[in-house]
Amino acid sequence: MKEMKFLVVDDAFFMRKHIGNTLNSLGYSNVEFAVDGLEAVEKAQEIQPQVITLDVSMPGMDGIEAMEKILKVSSKSKIIMISAVTSEKVIGCALQNGAIDYISKPFSRRDVESSIKKCVFTD
Repeated sequence: MKEMKFLVVDDAFFMRKHIGNTLNSLGYSNVEFAVDGLEAVEKAQEIQPQVITLDVSMPGMDGIEAMEKILKVSSKSKIIMISAVTSEKVIGCALQNGAIDYISKPFSRRDVESSIKKCVFTD
């Protein structure tokens, strides 16, 4: 299970680093990064990660649109949205369109661990 591939997508460097460090602290070392939705789609197609963390608010292509495109090119990837956007409409849209979980920023290590477990046990 610890050999899972992750793709962390966020336009903020400090957030990519924070999520990456959180994954490392949970024992996951195979972590790639993308800075926006377009790069996320390209990397997802290339590396076929098991789990993708995806921000909602990013320049160019937002996280919801990126998720829809990612699931077309990397259909087995499980997506966890991690965002400061807490609108029930946005959260509902993300979950209806394929996200396994939605974590609000700021988040805890336990939040990430719980979401990864949901991804592992969701077909």
